Amino acid sequence: MNEVIWEAKGMVSDIQRFSLHDGPGIRTIVFLKGCPLRCTWCSNPETQAPGTQLMVQEDNCVSCGRCAKVCPVGAISYQPKVTVNRLSCVSCGLCSAECGSGALTMNGKEMSTSEIVSILRKDEAYYRRSGGGITLSGGEPLYQSDFALNLLRACKDKGWNTAIETTAFCNPAVLDNVLPLLDTVLLDIKHMEDSKHYAYVKQSNSLILENAQRIARQGAKVIIRVPVVPGFNDSIREIAAIASFAAELPGVGELHLLPFHRLGENKYTYLDTEYSMKHQTPPPNQEMESLRHVVEGYGLYCQIGG
Repeated sequence: MNEVIWEAKGMVSDIQRFSLHDGPGIRTIVFLKGCPLRCTWCSNPETQAPGTQLMVQEDNCVSCGRCAKVCPVGAISYQPKVTVNRLSCVSCGLCSAECGSGALTMNGKEMSTSEIVSILRKDEAYYRRSGGGITLSGGEPLYQSDFALNLLRACKDKGWNTAIETTAFCNPAVLDNVLPLLDTVLLDIKHMEDSKHYAYVKQSNSLILENAQRIARQGAKVIIRVPVVPGFNDSIREIAAIASFAAELPGVGELHLLPFHRLGENKYTYLDTEYSMKHQTPPPNQEMESLRHVVEGYGLYCQIGG
Protein backbone atom coordinates (compact mmCIF):
# COMPACT_ATOMS: atom_id res chain seq x y z
CA MET A 1 0.00 0.00 0.00
CA ASN A 2 1.33 3.44 -0.96
CA GLU A 3 2.02 5.95 1.75
CA VAL A 4 -0.82 8.24 2.86
CA ILE A 5 -0.32 11.93 2.12
CA TRP A 6 -2.01 13.39 5.20
CA GLU A 7 -1.80 17.00 4.01
CA ALA A 8 -3.44 16.22 0.63
CA LYS A 9 -6.61 18.30 0.21
CA GLY A 10 -9.95 17.74 -1.49
CA MET A 11 -13.22 19.61 -1.83
CA VAL A 12 -15.85 18.24 0.57
CA SER A 13 -19.56 18.99 0.40
CA ASP A 14 -20.58 17.38 3.68
CA ILE A 15 -19.71 14.70 6.23
CA GLN A 16 -22.69 12.78 7.55
CA ARG A 17 -22.28 10.71 10.70
CA PHE A 18 -24.35 7.80 12.04
CA SER A 19 -25.75 6.64 8.70
CA LEU A 20 -27.47 3.25 8.59
CA HIS A 21 -27.49 3.15 4.80
CA ASP A 22 -24.90 3.13 2.03
CA GLY A 23 -22.98 0.13 3.31
CA PRO A 24 -23.05 -2.25 6.29
CA GLY A 25 -23.32 -1.15 9.91
CA ILE A 26 -23.08 2.39 11.25
CA ARG A 27 -21.21 4.54 8.77
CA THR A 28 -19.86 8.00 8.20
CA ILE A 29 -20.44 9.28 4.68
CA VAL A 30 -18.01 11.72 3.11
CA PHE A 31 -19.66 13.62 0.26
CA LEU A 32 -17.06 14.87 -2.21
CA LYS A 33 -17.76 17.68 -4.66
CA GLY A 34 -17.88 17.29 -8.43
CA CYS A 35 -19.81 15.06 -10.82
CA PRO A 36 -19.60 14.58 -14.60
CA LEU A 37 -23.27 13.53 -14.80
CA ARG A 38 -26.33 15.77 -14.66
CA CYS A 39 -29.14 13.46 -13.62
CA THR A 40 -32.49 15.20 -13.98
CA TRP A 41 -33.65 13.89 -10.59
CA CYS A 42 -30.39 14.50 -8.64
CA SER A 43 -31.11 14.98 -4.94
CA ASN A 44 -27.66 16.45 -4.23
CA PRO A 45 -27.29 19.23 -6.83
CA GLU A 46 -24.90 21.08 -4.53
CA THR A 47 -22.35 18.32 -5.11
CA GLN A 48 -22.30 18.60 -8.91
CA ALA A 49 -19.98 21.60 -9.29
CA PRO A 50 -16.39 20.92 -8.18
CA GLY A 51 -15.91 24.25 -6.38
CA THR A 52 -17.59 26.13 -3.56
CA GLN A 53 -21.13 27.42 -4.13
CA LEU A 54 -23.29 29.99 -2.39
CA MET A 55 -26.60 28.65 -1.07
CA VAL A 56 -29.33 31.27 -0.60
CA GLN A 57 -32.26 30.62 1.75
CA GLU A 58 -34.35 33.77 1.39
CA ASP A 59 -36.81 32.80 4.12
CA ASN A 60 -34.01 33.06 6.68
CA CYS A 61 -33.05 36.58 5.63
CA VAL A 62 -33.65 39.37 8.20
CA SER A 63 -32.65 42.13 5.74
CA CYS A 64 -29.83 43.41 7.94
CA GLY A 65 -27.76 44.41 4.91
CA ARG A 66 -24.44 43.22 6.30
CA CYS A 67 -23.80 40.82 3.42
CA ALA A 68 -24.26 43.52 0.76
CA LYS A 69 -21.73 45.75 2.48
CA VAL A 70 -18.94 43.17 2.32
CA CYS A 71 -19.61 41.84 -1.20
CA PRO A 72 -16.59 42.91 -3.30
CA VAL A 73 -18.47 42.74 -6.63
CA GLY A 74 -21.85 44.22 -5.69
CA ALA A 75 -23.70 40.99 -6.42
CA ILE A 76 -26.17 41.27 -3.51
CA SER A 77 -29.40 43.26 -3.40
CA TYR A 78 -32.76 43.12 -1.56
CA GLN A 79 -36.20 42.65 -3.15
CA PRO A 80 -37.06 42.80 -0.17
CA LYS A 81 -35.16 39.64 0.81
CA VAL A 82 -31.58 38.94 -0.16
CA THR A 83 -31.03 38.33 -3.88
CA VAL A 84 -27.74 37.28 -5.46
CA ASN A 85 -26.68 38.03 -9.02
CA ARG A 86 -25.15 34.66 -9.90
CA LEU A 87 -23.38 36.05 -12.97
CA SER A 88 -21.46 38.52 -10.79
CA CYS A 89 -20.93 36.32 -7.71
CA VAL A 90 -17.38 34.99 -7.34
CA SER A 91 -18.19 32.58 -4.45
CA CYS A 92 -15.67 34.28 -2.17
CA GLY A 93 -17.73 33.47 0.93
CA LEU A 94 -17.45 36.91 2.55
CA CYS A 95 -21.22 37.36 2.61
CA SER A 96 -21.89 33.98 4.25
CA ALA A 97 -19.25 34.70 6.89
CA GLU A 98 -21.08 37.93 7.71
CA CYS A 99 -24.59 36.40 7.66
CA GLY A 100 -25.88 35.50 11.12
CA SER A 101 -29.33 34.25 10.12
CA GLY A 102 -28.39 31.29 7.94
CA ALA A 103 -29.73 32.90 4.78
CA LEU A 104 -26.33 32.66 3.08
CA THR A 105 -24.14 29.58 3.43
CA MET A 106 -21.28 28.17 1.42
CA ASN A 107 -21.31 24.57 0.24
CA GLY A 108 -17.89 23.09 -0.33
CA LYS A 109 -14.89 23.21 1.95
CA GLU A 110 -11.32 22.30 1.13
CA MET A 111 -10.18 19.80 3.75
CA SER A 112 -7.02 17.79 4.24
CA THR A 113 -6.99 14.04 4.63
CA SER A 114 -5.82 14.56 8.21
CA GLU A 115 -8.77 16.86 8.98
CA ILE A 116 -11.30 14.40 7.61
CA VAL A 117 -9.79 11.43 9.42
CA SER A 118 -9.90 13.36 12.69
CA ILE A 119 -13.67 13.60 12.23
CA LEU A 120 -14.08 10.00 11.12
CA ARG A 121 -12.20 8.58 14.11
CA LYS A 122 -14.79 10.05 16.50
CA ASP A 123 -17.08 7.14 15.63
CA GLU A 124 -14.45 4.42 15.41
CA ALA A 125 -16.06 2.45 18.25
CA TYR A 126 -19.37 2.39 16.38
CA TYR A 127 -17.70 1.09 13.23
CA ARG A 128 -16.06 -1.69 15.19
CA ARG A 129 -19.16 -2.77 17.09
CA SER A 130 -21.58 -2.61 14.17
CA GLY A 131 -19.36 -3.76 11.32
CA GLY A 132 -19.65 -0.29 9.83
CA GLY A 133 -17.12 2.11 8.44
CA ILE A 134 -16.63 4.87 5.88
CA THR A 135 -18.51 5.48 2.62
CA LEU A 136 -17.34 7.90 -0.05
CA SER A 137 -20.19 9.54 -1.91
CA GLY A 138 -20.92 12.70 -3.85
CA GLY A 139 -21.40 13.85 -6.52
CA GLU A 140 -19.13 11.28 -8.03
CA PRO A 141 -16.34 10.67 -5.52
CA LEU A 142 -13.98 9.46 -8.24
CA TYR A 143 -14.25 12.88 -9.91
CA GLN A 144 -11.55 13.78 -7.36
CA SER A 145 -9.78 10.51 -8.07
CA ASP A 146 -6.38 11.28 -6.51
CA PHE A 147 -7.90 12.61 -3.32
CA ALA A 148 -10.43 9.75 -3.06
CA LEU A 149 -7.58 7.26 -3.46
CA ASN A 150 -5.53 8.95 -0.76
CA LEU A 151 -8.50 9.13 1.62
CA LEU A 152 -9.23 5.43 1.11
CA ARG A 153 -5.59 4.63 1.87
CA ALA A 154 -5.93 6.63 5.10
CA CYS A 155 -9.07 4.73 6.06
CA LYS A 156 -7.37 1.40 5.45
CA ASP A 157 -4.38 2.62 7.42
CA LYS A 158 -6.81 2.92 10.35
CA GLY A 159 -8.29 -0.52 9.67
CA TRP A 160 -11.74 0.78 8.73
CA ASN A 161 -14.29 -0.87 6.45
CA THR A 162 -14.69 1.15 3.24
CA ALA A 163 -17.41 1.56 0.64
CA ILE A 164 -18.05 3.85 -2.29
CA GLU A 165 -21.18 5.10 -4.04
CA THR A 166 -20.15 5.53 -7.66
CA THR A 167 -21.48 5.89 -11.17
CA ALA A 168 -18.21 4.36 -12.46
CA PHE A 169 -18.01 7.18 -15.00
CA CYS A 170 -14.24 7.48 -14.79
CA ASN A 171 -10.99 6.36 -16.31
CA PRO A 172 -10.66 2.56 -15.90
CA ALA A 173 -7.18 3.06 -14.44
CA VAL A 174 -8.76 4.94 -11.54
CA LEU A 175 -10.85 1.87 -10.72
CA ASP A 176 -7.80 -0.36 -10.84
CA ASN A 177 -6.21 1.83 -8.17
CA VAL A 178 -9.16 2.17 -5.78
CA LEU A 179 -10.74 -1.30 -5.93
CA PRO A 180 -8.09 -2.99 -3.73
CA LEU A 181 -8.95 -0.44 -1.03
CA LEU A 182 -12.72 -1.03 -1.08
CA ASP A 183 -14.81 -3.57 0.80
CA THR A 184 -18.07 -2.68 -0.98
CA VAL A 185 -18.91 -0.95 -4.25
CA LEU A 186 -22.42 0.55 -4.49
CA LEU A 187 -22.69 0.91 -8.24
CA ASP A 188 -25.39 2.98 -9.95
CA ILE A 189 -26.84 1.57 -13.15
CA LYS A 190 -29.53 3.91 -14.44
CA HIS A 191 -30.50 2.62 -17.90
CA MET A 192 -29.35 0.17 -20.54
CA GLU A 193 -30.37 2.28 -23.55
CA ASP A 194 -27.68 4.80 -24.38
CA SER A 195 -29.97 7.36 -26.03
CA LYS A 196 -32.37 7.55 -23.10
CA HIS A 197 -29.51 7.57 -20.63
CA TYR A 198 -28.00 10.56 -22.41
CA ALA A 199 -31.34 12.40 -22.55
CA TYR A 200 -31.76 12.26 -18.76
CA VAL A 201 -28.15 12.13 -17.53
CA LYS A 202 -26.26 14.11 -20.22
CA GLN A 203 -23.63 11.40 -20.63
CA SER A 204 -23.41 8.12 -22.52
CA ASN A 205 -23.76 4.91 -20.50
CA SER A 206 -21.13 2.98 -22.48
CA LEU A 207 -18.21 3.76 -20.15
CA ILE A 208 -20.38 3.01 -17.11
CA LEU A 209 -21.40 -0.42 -18.39
CA GLU A 210 -17.84 -1.28 -19.43
CA ASN A 211 -16.54 -0.26 -16.01
CA ALA A 212 -19.28 -2.25 -14.27
CA GLN A 213 -17.93 -5.36 -15.96
CA ARG A 214 -14.38 -4.36 -15.06
CA ILE A 215 -15.28 -3.91 -11.39
CA ALA A 216 -17.06 -7.25 -11.20
CA ARG A 217 -14.21 -9.10 -12.93
CA GLN A 218 -11.78 -7.88 -10.27
CA GLY A 219 -13.74 -9.64 -7.55
CA ALA A 220 -15.07 -6.62 -5.67
CA LYS A 221 -18.23 -6.98 -3.60
CA VAL A 222 -20.69 -5.11 -5.80
CA ILE A 223 -24.26 -4.07 -5.08
CA ILE A 224 -26.12 -2.63 -8.08
CA ARG A 225 -28.32 0.34 -7.25
CA VAL A 226 -31.03 1.58 -9.59
CA PRO A 227 -32.82 4.89 -9.05
CA VAL A 228 -36.38 4.18 -10.20
CA VAL A 229 -37.53 7.37 -11.91
CA PRO A 230 -41.03 7.63 -13.42
CA GLY A 231 -40.90 8.24 -17.14
CA PHE A 232 -37.23 7.32 -17.32
CA ASN A 233 -36.72 3.70 -16.27
CA ASP A 234 -39.76 2.54 -14.27
CA SER A 235 -41.19 0.08 -16.78
CA ILE A 236 -40.92 -3.68 -16.36
CA ARG A 237 -38.95 -3.87 -19.61
CA GLU A 238 -36.37 -1.31 -18.51
CA ILE A 239 -35.83 -2.76 -15.04
CA ALA A 240 -35.66 -6.27 -16.50
CA ALA A 241 -32.90 -5.14 -18.87
CA ILE A 242 -30.83 -3.79 -15.97
CA ALA A 243 -31.47 -6.93 -13.89
CA SER A 244 -30.42 -9.15 -16.78
CA PHE A 245 -27.18 -7.20 -17.16
CA ALA A 246 -26.51 -7.31 -13.41
CA ALA A 247 -27.14 -11.04 -13.22
CA GLU A 248 -24.43 -11.64 -15.81
CA LEU A 249 -21.79 -9.73 -13.83
CA PRO A 250 -19.41 -12.13 -12.05
CA GLY A 251 -20.16 -12.39 -8.34
CA VAL A 252 -23.02 -9.89 -8.33
CA GLY A 253 -26.06 -11.19 -6.49
CA GLU A 254 -27.77 -8.09 -5.10
CA LEU A 255 -29.67 -5.17 -6.61
CA HIS A 256 -31.36 -2.29 -4.79
CA LEU A 257 -34.26 -0.34 -6.27
CA LEU A 258 -34.23 3.27 -5.03
CA PRO A 259 -37.61 4.99 -5.51
CA PHE A 260 -37.53 8.52 -6.88
CA HIS A 261 -38.17 11.24 -4.29
CA ARG A 262 -38.15 15.04 -4.20
CA LEU A 263 -36.27 15.49 -0.92
CA GLY A 264 -33.57 17.57 -2.60
CA GLU A 265 -35.97 19.97 -4.31
CA ASN A 266 -35.30 22.87 -1.95
CA LYS A 267 -31.58 22.73 -2.74
CA TYR A 268 -32.31 23.77 -6.34
CA THR A 269 -34.04 26.86 -4.99
CA TYR A 270 -31.03 27.63 -2.80
CA LEU A 271 -28.80 27.42 -5.91
CA ASP A 272 -31.22 29.41 -8.12
CA THR A 273 -31.44 26.39 -10.42
CA GLU A 274 -34.54 25.01 -12.10
CA TYR A 275 -35.81 21.65 -10.82
CA SER A 276 -37.62 20.00 -13.71
CA MET A 277 -39.00 17.12 -11.59
CA LYS A 278 -41.02 19.29 -9.20
CA HIS A 279 -44.35 17.95 -10.43
CA GLN A 280 -43.26 14.30 -10.48
CA THR A 281 -44.52 12.00 -7.74
CA PRO A 282 -42.70 8.95 -6.32
CA PRO A 283 -43.60 5.55 -7.80
CA PRO A 284 -46.40 3.80 -5.86
CA ASN A 285 -45.45 1.03 -3.44
CA GLN A 286 -47.35 -1.53 -5.49
CA GLU A 287 -45.34 -0.63 -8.59
CA MET A 288 -42.07 -0.93 -6.66
CA GLU A 289 -43.08 -4.38 -5.41
CA SER A 290 -43.83 -5.47 -8.97
CA LEU A 291 -40.40 -4.30 -10.09
CA ARG A 292 -38.80 -6.10 -7.15
CA HIS A 293 -40.36 -9.37 -8.32
CA VAL A 294 -38.99 -8.72 -11.81
CA VAL A 295 -35.46 -8.38 -10.43
CA GLU A 296 -35.84 -11.49 -8.27
CA GLY A 297 -36.80 -13.40 -11.41
CA TYR A 298 -33.20 -13.03 -12.54
CA GLY A 299 -31.88 -14.75 -9.42
CA LEU A 300 -30.85 -11.55 -7.64
CA TYR A 301 -31.61 -10.56 -4.08
CA CYS A 302 -33.56 -7.32 -4.34
CA GLN A 303 -34.54 -4.74 -1.77
CA ILE A 304 -36.41 -1.48 -2.10
CA GLY A 305 -34.31 1.38 -0.76
CA GLY A 306 -30.62 1.52 0.06
